[in-house]
Amino acid sequence: MNVESFNLDHRTVVAPYIRLADLKELPHGDVISKFDVRFTQPNVGHLEMDAVHSLEHLFAEHSRNHSGRVLDFSPMGCQTGFYLMLEGRWELEDVAELVAATLTDVVGADEVPAANEVQCGWGANHTLTGAQEVARTFLAARDEWSSVTA
Repeated sequence: MNVESFNLDHRTVVAPYIRLADLKELPHGDVISKFDVRFTQPNVGHLEMDAVHSLEHLFAEHSRNHSGRVLDFSPMGCQTGFYLMLEGRWELEDVAELVAATLTDVVGADEVPAANEVQCGWGANHTLTGAQEVARTFLAARDEWSSVTA
């Protein structure tokens, strides 16, 4: 299939993990790295939508304090994780450092950025405490992030 994640056997992965999902070299030589940042086990668990939404806002804002190469942090429709898109080629350990630093910021945050009807399409659908709990759980499993399958 054309979509990389559709070719991934979701029964064989063991979340939480971070894995390189795609590496695109653009016509003029620029490179985009796309990472699968999986928080919950596919087809077993999922993140609540208000926590997903808040984590998306928090990560998008705080990750850029750690790197100017962050392009996007987008939730998966299955609510099990996010895609992190970065400019250039990245080593997994460097991505893990960026994710850890950003999630540490999330845990210490006192508000969800842009969680209002002026800056967000569903400003009422947020939970800071939910996003922080998801971040804490993922951070606590850091030793597992590089193992995608059992």
